[in-house]
Amino acid sequence: MESFSTIPGFCPVCGSIFPELQAIGDIKCYNCKNIFGPDVFGDMEVEYTIHFNSYDPNKTHTKIKKEQEEADGPVVDRQCPKCGHDKMSYATLQLRSADEGQTVFFTCLKCKFKESENS
Repeated sequence: MESFSTIPGFCPVCGSIFPELQAIGDIKCYNCKNIFGPDVFGDMEVEYTIHFNSYDPNKTHTKIKKEQEEADGPVVDRQCPKCGHDKMSYATLQLRSADEGQTVFFTCLKCKFKESENS
């Protein structure tokens, strides 16, 4: 039998995914039929870091807050075709049939020019 280097949730003997995790008791691999104790899962604790906003040291907090308050939705880096400003807000709607993409409406934060794009 070949041994695999494995991660928690996979059989260390054959590499198959384990059945649904159980709180207590042993785990039986559906493929190779070996039985493993809960220690086969090792340390499954995972830590995540989620970054929602980026920091631009060239902008003041007041300027960023003012831009967000004036926006009609989330703000993206997109150049306005009318005035050249580099920030636009957007909103999406499903205007066409369900098997087609949605329509994205962009609004310039500076001159309020509006444009749409079918995605």
